[in-house]
Amino acid sequence: MEQFSNYTVEGTQLGSKNIAKSFMSNVFSWMFVALAVSTAFAYAFSSNEMLLSYLIGERGLTGLGKITMFAPLIFVLVMSFGFARLSAPVLTLLFIAYAAITGISFSFILLVYTQGSVITCFAAAASMFGIMAIMGYTTKQDLTSFGRILTMGLIGIVIASLINMFMGNATIDYIISIVGVAVFTGLTAYDVQKLKNIGAGIGAEGISDNDVKKLSIFGALTLYLDFINLFLMLLRLFGSKRD
Repeated sequence: MEQFSNYTVEGTQLGSKNIAKSFMSNVFSWMFVALAVSTAFAYAFSSNEMLLSYLIGERGLTGLGKITMFAPLIFVLVMSFGFARLSAPVLTLLFIAYAAITGISFSFILLVYTQGSVITCFAAAASMFGIMAIMGYTTKQDLTSFGRILTMGLIGIVIASLINMFMGNATIDYIISIVGVAVFTGLTAYDVQKLKNIGAGIGAEGISDNDVKKLSIFGALTLYLDFINLFLMLLRLFGSKRD
């Protein structure tokens, strides 16, 4: 009887690990899909004059261009506050649409910075993200306290960025970018560990398939935001602008 109990416990642990791996695999898969969609739309709009004309007119940004700049934030808020009410297919559709609109807004970045610096910063962000993701997934140390500190740092970055929008101080912008790189690098490890723990608890808590899919999409959104913001901070620090 005791031997059977041991097998049961080991089987349960193994099942939880398999569920956690499957969950994390889905999270990263959706994140990579979103990055691919964003990259495709950014390149398409920055390299095609007809598409670009829908965003930039003779008098500056068009109506669509202005909407594109603020729409990503609206999508994130809708997905965050509507998580419990939205179905998995709707949340997935919103996530892909968000990635597409974010890519369109990034076409402005490709017009401002040189192609070489964009590729270099993207590669650096990918490397840093990958290293921290592995650390977050493999470490046995609880990063909860670390995550709280990083969250406070993130709030500080948002507040400082809003204030500096009116001040336009280059030194403050530089400091914000340095702190931003540190914050989003750390948040990558913290968020990966948090998602790993969520994946481990799915089997034990008996969460429905619909909710598991929703958690996968929201997890992908979280990591997507970590990566994108890390990339943007690196670009602000090291990117070379076009003449």
